[in-house]
Amino acid sequence: MSQGAPDAGHDVATVASLLREPGLPPMESRILLSHVLGWSRAQLITRDREPLAPETLAVYRALHARRVAGEPIAYLTGTREFFGLTLTVSASVLIPRPETELLVELALARLEGRPAPRVLDLGTGSGAIALAIAHCRPDAHVTALDRSADALDVARENARQLGLAACVTFLASDWYAALPGNAAPFDIIVSNPPYIVSDDAHLSQGDLRFEPVDALTDHADGLAALRTIVAGAPSRLLPNSWLLCEHGYHQAADVRALCRAAGLVDVTSERDLAGIERTTGGRRA
Repeated sequence: MSQGAPDAGHDVATVASLLREPGLPPMESRILLSHVLGWSRAQLITRDREPLAPETLAVYRALHARRVAGEPIAYLTGTREFFGLTLTVSASVLIPRPETELLVELALARLEGRPAPRVLDLGTGSGAIALAIAHCRPDAHVTALDRSADALDVARENARQLGLAACVTFLASDWYAALPGNAAPFDIIVSNPPYIVSDDAHLSQGDLRFEPVDALTDHADGLAALRTIVAGAPSRLLPNSWLLCEHGYHQAADVRALCRAAGLVDVTSERDLAGIERTTGGRRA
């Protein structure tokens, strides 16, 4: 990101003049302007010479400054696209990422041919994974857990906005803890848990500086949450049902070993669009 601040010397600000100012790539400026003005991309072009109201300009400049300081655009606009859905996001939840769509695709593939499947999403955050599955499989019974009350508030609001509130049950839980002992087993368990090693330098760089640290790292070796999830999965899965977990770029072999040690079979890792082994899972025999 280039440095610099907007030039406040313009007497009359327009979309065209703001896009010429330094500080941000034009694409990011357009996103912020579209958000502030409520205009489409086409309107930003056709109305780019219209004078902007001072209060509108002030809102834009404040967001511009926050973005120059590194704050993620998703937090500035309050939304993020994921699997074709527009989700509300806040600093209480991780920003859904394109690579996590692989986890949804794999889960949907494994649910094919299963009527009214039971789905468990561990560490749901914004609800992205649970809601994407519920949207694609309206017959599914989805349970989504998170220990963060603030994250669950965001997830429930997303479910309401998407018309999926009746399709997903949200529970406050530290992994499996809140599930009743007699809960019916699941057709699939999915999770994108915290998997960054506690001393990883990336935690103090880029967007990660602004995201909830407890959703990024287990404050240990990056495998603590994954150990808990994998170890608890077999007893909560139906026979021939699946566990799928997202993990770090270097953790696939470790997660495969955890799955095999837990007695899962057909253990495999799948690569994301960048060619990185991003998701690993196995089946209860």
